Amino acid sequence: MASGTRRKLPKIKFWPAVLKRKFPRTLMARVLLIIVLPIAVMQLAITWVFFDLHWQTVTAKLSEGLAGDIAWAVQAYKEDPVDANLNKIRLQAEQSMQLSITLKKGEKLPTTLRPSIFVALNRTIDKALGDQLQETYWFDTTRYPGFVDIRVQTAQGVLRFIAPKDRAFATTGYIFIFWMLGATCILTAVAMLFIRNQVRAIERLSQAAEKFGRNEEDPGFKPYGASEVRAAAEAFLKMKARIQRQIEQRTTLLASVSHDLRTPLTRLKLELAMSEQDEANTRMKQDVSEMAYMIDEYLAFARGEMSENTDSVSVRALMDTITDNVARAGHKLQTERLPEDLRVNIRELAVQRAIINLIMNGFHYGKHVRFHAEVDRASAILRLFIDDDGPGIAPERREEAFKPFSRLDESRNQNIKGVGLGLAIARDIIRGHGGELVLDTSPQGGLRACMSLPIAQA
Repeated sequence: MASGTRRKLPKIKFWPAVLKRKFPRTLMARVLLIIVLPIAVMQLAITWVFFDLHWQTVTAKLSEGLAGDIAWAVQAYKEDPVDANLNKIRLQAEQSMQLSITLKKGEKLPTTLRPSIFVALNRTIDKALGDQLQETYWFDTTRYPGFVDIRVQTAQGVLRFIAPKDRAFATTGYIFIFWMLGATCILTAVAMLFIRNQVRAIERLSQAAEKFGRNEEDPGFKPYGASEVRAAAEAFLKMKARIQRQIEQRTTLLASVSHDLRTPLTRLKLELAMSEQDEANTRMKQDVSEMAYMIDEYLAFARGEMSENTDSVSVRALMDTITDNVARAGHKLQTERLPEDLRVNIRELAVQRAIINLIMNGFHYGKHVRFHAEVDRASAILRLFIDDDGPGIAPERREEAFKPFSRLDESRNQNIKGVGLGLAIARDIIRGHGGELVLDTSPQGGLRACMSLPIAQA
């Protein structure tokens, strides 16, 4: 390979991908991680340095001192292995060394060791005894709280030494760990309280925005929290006020347009009724009727059913009402009700209008329409399905069908009275309730309309 050209190695993106997957999703968890992780790392470093430089050094010195006293007692007994000498050694050890010495004649050392969580302590004592004693020994740091049991094999039996643990290691190390852990817990608790208060302000802003999107009022909402969160809340309130003013102005304008257009349409209807009834008169009546229908449908789409209040409605009662209304229109709807009743928070008349609009479209393009529902308890979602056996809509054109004034003549026969607002109105109503309306292929071969609505929480 030429010296002037260097092959570029591919960039490894493993760690960023892992961090992205493992990093907490919620703001509170992320802030806590940012605050608590450095504190924990710092305290771990301090603890490591403390144990490495101080605790182990002090413990090693204490263990060496204890091992030296035991080695002296063993050597003194070996020089004169009689009971009188042992009593003399025992008395001196108890008075000046805090050691309790007993001789178990004819016994042997235990062959097993009891497991201990203080591995560092056992390792330090083992090293100190191994350096000081020539005889075989055995020790246990777990059997007696506050004491260490050390046994040394001699020709006469086993010399057993019971020593306080503070003679073998520095007990203040655990107090240091306790204070470190206690400080971490206290700091974490205080951080959680303060962070929770700040996150609650953001959650309240999110809830207020969600309610506004569903045309629900939240009179208890007001800006609070950090200055940045307050600024965001105040900006939201200003935006909400501007949108509401625009809606009110639009509704007022449309009401005026409706009044201005209906008056000449009414005069045209009267003049056509009083004029000669011929074929031209009939065609003009159809045009006037279609103009009136277009105005009514456009006004319904633009107003968005803003005036109706939200209420808790029984799903079974809603399905019964819709079935009765369709039956009065001269159609037989195949309705399959839920086995158990539940409630949803909706604007009942608006949802009825959206569902009936879809059902009547199904009857217009097909002969049989099926209306049923299912509940997703895990997601707290109610799904309403309307299936027909008509020609359906091609998958690539289903989203286009929701556009206002869209006419899919190639897919479905053109509705004489329709102006392409039915699906747009229905989706606008369902989305205004925090749900969604999607189109799919029906099991009957036609079009399926699936509406999802959030279930009212108890």
